[in-house]
Amino acid sequence: MPAPFTIAALYRFATFPDPDRLARELRAVCAELQTCGTLIIATEGINGTVAGSEDAIAALIAHIRTFPGCVDLDVKYATAIEAPFARMKVKVKREIVTLGAGELDPAHQAGHHLDPDAWNALIADPDTVVIDTRNAYEVSVGSFAGAIDPGTRSFGDFPAWFDGFAQKLRDEGRTPKIAMFCTGGIRCEKSTALVRARGFDDVYHLRGGILRYLEEMPESQSRWQGECYVFDERVAVGHGLKSGSHDLCRACGLPHRRDEDHACPARD
Repeated sequence: MPAPFTIAALYRFATFPDPDRLARELRAVCAELQTCGTLIIATEGINGTVAGSEDAIAALIAHIRTFPGCVDLDVKYATAIEAPFARMKVKVKREIVTLGAGELDPAHQAGHHLDPDAWNALIADPDTVVIDTRNAYEVSVGSFAGAIDPGTRSFGDFPAWFDGFAQKLRDEGRTPKIAMFCTGGIRCEKSTALVRARGFDDVYHLRGGILRYLEEMPESQSRWQGECYVFDERVAVGHGLKSGSHDLCRACGLPHRRDEDHACPARD
């Protein structure tokens, strides 16, 4: 049996004064190590998923940890028998995850990280506003009990939704604790920076996102309902990151339960 590929998913908000130089370094390192996948570099940090031999990925991660603010880079690892990506791409963009809300500083302005136990305690407080920062089709698969679904089609829709929601809170004279979450942490980290920039200080987000919560939190103590949509062949996962009960519709690309009829909008 061939040696498995090691897959590393990573992101870090940090300040990169010269992302083009870092990208050139990464292209050379990745070519030498024969990795595959995608890395996105911007002045606000790095984001991506890469695969290669165990030694190659270890060397690549060690190199990325030499970048400013990345010494303690958090990485999620997995394995695969076949190469999960066709080639290696290193891109320089304006943002490592596109929000389109102007200048933000997630490296210094994001909300407070909470581990699963502290998260459970916070969202159990009825005065806490819990916001799901993912897209509507992801929320339809599962979410935390009582979380607000903004009903967005893309992450770039979130700022306009939040501005309307924030005005409603101000009209009611409320400045509540705000708890935000997403699949792996990157969207809620950036959106908490947006919320704090809008004048809310008591803002929190789930460290490692839903995936780490489902991996670490015993199901008997969990406040999660349903499954978590993921962007790979599993489609959705449950507690313990076990494969879930959803498939993707080939016509519309939306998730649906295998045991239920799917009202496909592409076939209407």
